[in-house]
This record gives sequence, structure tokens and C-alpha cells, in this order.
Amino acid sequence: MGKQLLRSGTSILSNYVEAWSASSKKDYINFFTYSLKSSNESKVWLSLLKDINKGDRKELGWLLGELQEISNIIASGIITMKGKR
Repeated sequence: MGKQLLRSGTSILSNYVEAWSASSKKDYINFFTYSLKSSNESKVWLSLLKDINKGDRKELGWLLGELQEISNIIASGIITMKGKR
């Protein structure tokens, strides 16, 4: 689980940064979408760790809250980029 969390967690930022050098609007949206998916995957791994009591529950709860905020920001950006607001 730790390796999966490391992979998905770092993917959030790497895809976000990659979006800023995208060659088209479609690529831009795709990179933001990958970032959102990685954020959601990271929430799954953190939730599992919390459920099986691996790690500090308070810290895991805080991390899950932060990831939810990140997901909301990215999702809002995707909606705006698609012109659905």
C-alpha cells in the first residue's frame, strides 16, 4: 500500500505541473483529469490505512481532508476548462 500511495500521491503533482506545459486544451484537461484520478486513488489508500489502523488516525484523517480539498479544486478547474459553468 505504501508504494501505491507514493506513486499516486506524487502523480497528483506531476500531472498538475505537466498540464501547464500542455500543447492543447484537450491535453491540459487530460492532465488535470489524471491528477484528479490520482488524488482519488490516494484517498483510497489512505482510507484503507486508516481502516486497518496503520498509522496515526488523526494524521490520516487530516491528510484525507487535504486530499478532498485538492480534489475539489482540481475538479472545479476541469469543469471550468470544459466550459460547464
